Parts: sequence; structure tokens; C-alpha cells
Amino acid sequence: MEYAYPLDYHWSTDEIIDAVRFYEAVEKAYESGISREELMGIYRRFKEIVPSKAEEKKLCDEFEEMSGYSCYRTMQKAREAAENSVVKM
Repeated sequence: MEYAYPLDYHWSTDEIIDAVRFYEAVEKAYESGISREELMGIYRRFKEIVPSKAEEKKLCDEFEEMSGYSCYRTMQKAREAAENSVVKM
């Protein structure tokens, strides 16, 4: 893709890697599908990095504006999906 992921320069290298992993998981849900368990695990780590709902919304809105992929809709679908299923947007 030809866009930059929204990141916070205060994050550690590991936090940046894990945040990028979340954005890549959302992309994967749109492009080919991702297991619900994998996505939920990656999201839980993202929430450790970004515990604030407002900050999460800001970052996800920026990501959606650049990529066209919605973190919110992806996670909503993952929460509604059955265990051991694949999330495909």
C-alpha cells in the first residue's frame, strides 16, 4: 500500500511494531480474511498500547481515511463472529 500507518512517536519500537501488526490485520480482513482468534489477540495488544477510546478512534479514523479500511467495522464483525471463524470484510 502507498500510505503511512498512523503512529504515536512516543511509542516504543515494540509498540510501533504491534500497532502496525493491528493495521495489517485489518487490511488482511479486507483482502483475504483472518482468523477471529488471531485478530482478537492482535487487537487486545493494540488496546494495551492505546487504552483510550478517543485515541483509538482518532488513529482508526486516520487509518480509514488513508486506506479505506475500517478498524471499527472489522472489530465489530469480529466480535459478532463465531469462535474459530474467519473474519472477511
